Formats: sequence, C-alpha cells, structure tokens
Amino acid sequence: MSSEQPNNPLHGVTLKAIVEDLMARHGWSDLAELIPIRCFSIDPSVQSSLKFLRKTEWARHKVEQLYLADQRFMEREDTGN
Repeated sequence: MSSEQPNNPLHGVTLKAIVEDLMARHGWSDLAELIPIRCFSIDPSVQSSLKFLRKTEWARHKVEQLYLADQRFMEREDTGN
C-alpha cells in the first residue's frame, strides 16, 4: 500500500495528527499569526479546526505546507547535531 504514493510526504499522516503537532509546537496564537484563519484565533480547538480544514482546501494546503516546513526544519536540526 505504501507504494501507491511513494513521493507523498503526507502519506499516512492524518489531518488530526498534523493539527495536534502544529498546535503543540506553536500554540494557537502563533498558528493564528502564521496562518490567519478564524479557527486558530477565535475559540480555537482541534475539532473546530478539523471541521473547517476539511471543508476549505486552501486553508488545509497552508496547514500542510507549514507542517512539512516544520518537518524539514526538524530533520536539519537532527542531522546537524
């Protein structure tokens, strides 16, 4: 099954895992600054964010791109030490 999308870095990563990881790493207020969407700035929660992101492709794309950028940064940090 993993051969179906060998070049997709998000293959197997759920949107919930992405949102929880970004929230833990940045917090809601920083997420709202990085990606200015209401679900991050007004009464934020994982559930409300998931509901919005599943319906809004452009916002989901921005969240996924931030997650991938964070992953690349963490990989560079790990290999640098």
